[in-house]
Amino acid sequence: MESLLEPFQYSFMIRAMIVGIAVGAVCAVLSCFLVLKGWSLMGDAISHAVLPGIVVAYALRLPLALGAIASGLFCAIATGFIKTHSRVKEDTVMGVVFTGLFALGLVLFTKVPSDLHLDHILFGNILGLATGDLRDTLIVAGLTLAIILTLRRDLLLFCFDPGQARTLGLRTDLLNYLLLSLLAVTIVVSLKAVGIILVIAMLVTPGCIAYLLTDRFGTMLWIATASAVFSSLFGVYISFIINAATGSCIVLTQTLIFLVTLVLAPRHGLLRRPRTQTATALR
Repeated sequence: MESLLEPFQYSFMIRAMIVGIAVGAVCAVLSCFLVLKGWSLMGDAISHAVLPGIVVAYALRLPLALGAIASGLFCAIATGFIKTHSRVKEDTVMGVVFTGLFALGLVLFTKVPSDLHLDHILFGNILGLATGDLRDTLIVAGLTLAIILTLRRDLLLFCFDPGQARTLGLRTDLLNYLLLSLLAVTIVVSLKAVGIILVIAMLVTPGCIAYLLTDRFGTMLWIATASAVFSSLFGVYISFIINAATGSCIVLTQTLIFLVTLVLAPRHGLLRRPRTQTATALR
């Protein structure tokens, strides 16, 4: 019993769990909109594209979040511009743009002297967060989550039916850039916890889990948040027990939950689907 309770005796573990809850919640809520909108690849693109912005912001002694947001928005705008003015499809354009920006970030990182650790940027360092990092993460995550929930109806309509949103008088162009900005901010919030690479899973997997379990968006938000928070807590805890990378344990926990849900979901699971198809055929 003492061994099982040992992780809770260290302040860095408590800070890691708190940050995991905050990051997991905001990523899960945004994940539902991304899954509904079909923007999972956009999250992948922006998460990689923020690296040059971080390096440039560090070199200019600006807030890293400002550089990351600017770089992420540039990726989104460049993708839209190239798609509009060429015959190349959007997913292909995103692949070219974000890999190019990521490569640029790696080159800048090797040329700009800094005390930043590339491993921490790519994979996070949730166990090494200081009290100030905890405060900043909670503030930014809280504000981002508040904005998403306040505008959730407008964002839901924009993601589900942009044409209907325009008919009702909503500024879909502003909602588009707002969602992109929130995505960039969420990635920045998650950087110190799970890094650029693993944040992709946290922005996609919770929404996928909830999407398999319910057809109601409100319920989807709660399920996604619950799965992400549990994954963060359990991932931080088990990483201490087995002495493994914390961010990877969080993402692996989410992946295991998704696989179980994929098979056992009451209505949309793989085991349920043959019965549903048979019942439909008999009718």
